[in-house]
Amino acid sequence: MANRPDFTPAADLFPFQSRWFESSVGPVHYIDEGPDDPAAPAIIFFHGNPTWSFLYRHIVTELRGEMRCIAIDYPGFGLSVRPDGYGYTPGEHARVILELVETLDLGPYWVMGQDWGGPIAMWVATEHPDQLRGLIFGNTWFWPTDTLAFKGFSLVMSSPPVQWAIRRRNLFAKRLMPSAMRHKLSAQEHAHYQETQPPGMREGAAVFPREIRHARPWLVQLEQRVKERVADRPLLLVWGMKDLAFRPKSHLPRWRSTFPNHQLVELPNAKHYIQEDAPAEISAAIRDFVAATRA
Repeated sequence: MANRPDFTPAADLFPFQSRWFESSVGPVHYIDEGPDDPAAPAIIFFHGNPTWSFLYRHIVTELRGEMRCIAIDYPGFGLSVRPDGYGYTPGEHARVILELVETLDLGPYWVMGQDWGGPIAMWVATEHPDQLRGLIFGNTWFWPTDTLAFKGFSLVMSSPPVQWAIRRRNLFAKRLMPSAMRHKLSAQEHAHYQETQPPGMREGAAVFPREIRHARPWLVQLEQRVKERVADRPLLLVWGMKDLAFRPKSHLPRWRSTFPNHQLVELPNAKHYIQEDAPAEISAAIRDFVAATRA
């Protein structure tokens, strides 16, 4: 039987209408906020590990008066289903989210992704490049892992003791998230990340570290798709300059070399979870970028 967390977001922290899509693997949760205007630009937000659409709450609140803001929870995250027999790989997530996206009647659209949301958003974008107006990414990647640091992180996080801590002690949501952001979460905010990863429903968070290495064939294919289908699109990079995982010097050159039409907004004090550390700066950058690329 498929399961979902028994959790209701606080209305003051997550002032959005929850929506549900009956995907091929079960109910997928998302929000779709914006003006009552079919011509409003649409932007789809993709989260990473172990987060969910809650991560984008400040940005959606800031932009929903002028843009259609769609934020999705992958299976295994947030309020979405934990399906039996599901592998929680990025390729599976991309296929499921693509099912939803193809029902949304988007027209021209933009995507934003961070952490694992980068590769997943890129895959979805390369499926419908004709409608894609622009790309927004921060502290993420779209190519096969080729650094010792990332391979080492994957090996450590995939080891039995750490996997036990993720599954049994909620290591990602309780410990790793707070250490990877400058902003100090309130107890209630932190609970929204912890309680959407309840006991027995943490497989998605546990699988992602392994996939840094195991998803290499999928990432090889993705990098080729990016170069062939969307490398000519405008790219906005919003980068947390204090992120110890996605260091600017080791990641930005590859983005810049692939996307000639790019701009960079540095977030000088932001760490990995840029949506928590610099939502106002990101919202302003998105507003300017969408206006410039809307035609």
